[in-house]
Amino acid sequence: MAKMSFAEKLKSLFGRHNAQDEDFFDDLTDALIEGDIGAKTAYEFVEEMQKICKEKKIHEKDQIYKELSALLSRYVKSIELPVENQKTNIFMLLGVNGVGKTTTAAKLAKLYASRGTNVVLSASDTFRAAAVDQIALHGERLNIRVVKHQMGSDPSAVVFDAATAIKANGGGLVIADTAGRLHNKENLVNELKKIHRIAESKADSGCYKKILVIDATTGQNAVRQAEVFNEAVGIDALILTKYDSSARGGEIISIGKELNIPVAYICTGEKYENISVFNPENYLKEFLGLN
Repeated sequence: MAKMSFAEKLKSLFGRHNAQDEDFFDDLTDALIEGDIGAKTAYEFVEEMQKICKEKKIHEKDQIYKELSALLSRYVKSIELPVENQKTNIFMLLGVNGVGKTTTAAKLAKLYASRGTNVVLSASDTFRAAAVDQIALHGERLNIRVVKHQMGSDPSAVVFDAATAIKANGGGLVIADTAGRLHNKENLVNELKKIHRIAESKADSGCYKKILVIDATTGQNAVRQAEVFNEAVGIDALILTKYDSSARGGEIISIGKELNIPVAYICTGEKYENISVFNPENYLKEFLGLN
């Protein structure tokens, strides 16, 4: 049996309780936690909601939805990732293995190429043969250049060469796919710091972004991943993959509250076109079941 979404749980909550009951707020806390908002964040939200409801004498369902939406919206932010076509722009994609990082790199490549940007894909996950082969295949299908080195080579050297190629071609965007072996955290962090230094030195001022790709179905694991990568190199934006009706997606609220990281795009399928600009209003409506 499929797990209930937060929206479904919230709906059933109003069927069982009056919003003035203590049990309502206890169950709201549980629903938030099960909706992939961390326990600490859930308790803080509910404490705030109780205070608001008491002060404003709110107990009607519609009013509670409105106040909860307003509260959550403080931490659900979007960000645009523009590219300056005459300059060297670099997007470094980060994330653990299995989140759909390589496919996301291809989706971004198609999206920005369709806007007239010169795009080069950098196969900087040199430790996984499948990753290099996969990105090469995407490049072939999309008619986008892929810079790659032999397996096991220095990933930062691949980024260096890709950025050099973009600069020589009059500017554009390098999208770098990186490794994500979190079980070997220390090595991964050191490797990412090196790629980060190279990318920072090669990109023009203000044209370098570190983007964390997270799987919408992994819940609180995504929050821990964000903490690790943010600590290593600092994250500018999130891309949410595998986001559909079954994904609860509450982790981006926790990441927004704890780390203040906005969301750029959401991906809803495997096709290159299945990527769209993140809309906080639509996301909250879906999360709360208001659409």
